[in-house]
Amino acid sequence: MNKPAELPLQAAPEVGRSRPHESAALHVAGRAHYTDDIVEPAGTLHAALGLSPVPHGVIESLDLARVRAMPGVVGVFSAADIPGTNDCGPLVHDDPILAGTAAEAGPVGPVGATLRYRGQPVFVVVARTRDEARRAAALAPQVIRARRLPALLTAEQAHAAGQYVVPPMHLVRGDAAAAIAAAPRRLRTRFTVGGQEQFYLEGQISLAVPADDHGMTVFCSTQHPSEMQLVVSHALGVAAHAVRVECRRMGGGFGGKESQSAAFACIAAVAAARLRAPVKLRLDRDDDFLVTGRRHGFVYEAELGHDDEGRILGAEITMLSNAGHSADLSGPVMTRALCHFDNAYWLPHVAVHGYSCRTNTQSNTAFRGFGGPQGAIAIEMLLDSVARRCGLDPLAVRRANFYGPSEGGERHVTPYGQVVEDNIVEPLVAQLVAQSRWSARRQAIAAFNAGSPVLKRGLALVPLKFGISFNVTHLNQAGALVHVYTDGSVLVNHGGTEMGQGLNTKVAQVVAHELGLPLERVRCSATDTGKIANTSATAASTGSDLNGKAAQAAARTIRERLERFKADHPQHAALPWDALVQQAYLARVQLWSDGFYATPGLHWDKARLQGRPFHYFAYGAAVSEVVVDTLTGEHRLLAADIVHDAGTSLNPAIDIGQVEGAFVQGMGWLTMEELVWHPDDGSARAGLLMTHAPSTYKIPTANDAPAVFRTTLFDAPNRVDSIHRSKAVGEPPLLLPISVLLAIRDAVSAVGGHAVCPPLDAPATPEAVLRAVQAVREGRGACA
Repeated sequence: MNKPAELPLQAAPEVGRSRPHESAALHVAGRAHYTDDIVEPAGTLHAALGLSPVPHGVIESLDLARVRAMPGVVGVFSAADIPGTNDCGPLVHDDPILAGTAAEAGPVGPVGATLRYRGQPVFVVVARTRDEARRAAALAPQVIRARRLPALLTAEQAHAAGQYVVPPMHLVRGDAAAAIAAAPRRLRTRFTVGGQEQFYLEGQISLAVPADDHGMTVFCSTQHPSEMQLVVSHALGVAAHAVRVECRRMGGGFGGKESQSAAFACIAAVAAARLRAPVKLRLDRDDDFLVTGRRHGFVYEAELGHDDEGRILGAEITMLSNAGHSADLSGPVMTRALCHFDNAYWLPHVAVHGYSCRTNTQSNTAFRGFGGPQGAIAIEMLLDSVARRCGLDPLAVRRANFYGPSEGGERHVTPYGQVVEDNIVEPLVAQLVAQSRWSARRQAIAAFNAGSPVLKRGLALVPLKFGISFNVTHLNQAGALVHVYTDGSVLVNHGGTEMGQGLNTKVAQVVAHELGLPLERVRCSATDTGKIANTSATAASTGSDLNGKAAQAAARTIRERLERFKADHPQHAALPWDALVQQAYLARVQLWSDGFYATPGLHWDKARLQGRPFHYFAYGAAVSEVVVDTLTGEHRLLAADIVHDAGTSLNPAIDIGQVEGAFVQGMGWLTMEELVWHPDDGSARAGLLMTHAPSTYKIPTANDAPAVFRTTLFDAPNRVDSIHRSKAVGEPPLLLPISVLLAIRDAVSAVGGHAVCPPLDAPATPEAVLRAVQAVREGRGACA
């Protein structure tokens, strides 16, 4: 990296400081503007969706005239009214915006089209008010007549039927079957992990405003404005330059607004184009649940061989994911799950098989961690069982299997062929073990359990190694614009989106630091496809890495111009920043610049699942202590100790907030957030997602956070040239609460004196815990 020029103004360094979120005061005061807060243009109309009343079937008739006759309705549109392409699939073009394809559409619109899941949008109602639109859309079960077909609602059903959204994947190193057969000990098990709703506070919403010359401006709550630009242009049948997408901020995303905001942007834009009027589409929470997908639930069947010290000699696992009715991002999610099965461990012989199963449910999508948590939890469950069967400390088993140093030997290469060059898991875990008093607490918990017949305590430590980069190489790029105005203030626009994670704060810190300015002189504007073209999604924990580097490059260009101006005009060399900028402007020095960054050194063979998909790895570890009531199945997290690797943190306060937020969110996934579909029994509720509202779907609250919550950032710079040697911190900590699930498993195991492995699936709801307690009492373990 080139050495930066001397700062125009020597201010306190901004990078590395714990600064508050740039919109914190606005959030607290309720003055932060989201898409729904945009002042509606005159004549704005409101849209609502008519949803499929069956999980699988064929439309035989559609009485839209009845819907059009409802009060306030000004338009009703189906797939036949989409002027361009009826598809919003991000990778595979298999996801209709509204039910029906060009091949299926008949003279009466989507009659004859296949309905793929209960809740699929079939038509859109546009009315003068939102309430009028919703009342008309509520007629869907009465106006849609469908011939029912059998529905596949689980991954197991789809796997048995050979139904997949993408071809199966196989990641293989060595001969796993032979290694398992020759091992002194063998273990076979099956377990499941449920899906998870993103539950962003701001639901899906788009406001489409027609512009001149067939243009369209879409204000959208999305993590991927450029993708929204393209799918809207395809739906309207216009060029991308005719569509502008803007997003100032989101009220949460967590992956749920990466690809799945597309359908709503397209529907609003199509309706606006047809009516030549602004159209807003804002889903209520129930419809959001019923229409959109979420984190993939997984089913695992695993077998491994190990020695008496718990070292894994061979492992083979089959992973089934519930992909839903279309591909969406299920392929990349499964790829990342396969690439994170190793987590922090050397697996000499391994075979991982991934099947993305097509079901008649909502199409599942990105969620914080993007398959990484589903991959890593499998090896952690297996190691937990190995330790229990061998009567060993689970920490000792984990340490025996850690990746080795990269200086020699072969214990530093992942199953997909990437060398682990930055391995810090052992010193990080050692720090956590000391800080958390691991050994003393294990002894104290054993003594407690020996004297407590009802309440049982459990303790678990889980490390993580998480690869950072999109596993699609070309997405690892970003652009930015930096403008210095004549009063010395600075405006930054970059391709990332702000969803509460503090990206704009960090990027502003990077620019302020580069120019030698106080943070208050720098402002980030809304993400806008009219300013930064061809952006990647704000996802895969790359937001700060990519956009920070791009903004730094733009700011550095301006800084170097100012330094050259000072060198050419010595009389201005001692001027303060504002005066220097004024003089540079008068001398016609360009005071704005673009910046671009592409992550170096990445390559990936999609067919062989081999290469270097990640720029670096982030590490971390957590110790969780729980108490379980064996009469009710309820549990409480008593304490969590975390050491997490953020490299040289850009903003420690924001990073610690991200770590703790991810921990609580992941704890919800593994302990309480349960998705339940009504079985396909031919009833009126067949295929209905029963947990589609806050009344039936429970997420963790502040009361579920542990009373003792200690988080420390590991003090070590990133070894690669990331932005100021920092590391991504959005997704990796989602793996830390696996320790909560394993602590519950440890407590349940204590019921039987740790003689059997508890058959505890996730989420570990009270009902699931009680089933596991009963199984342990009866001597029925999870492993053979």
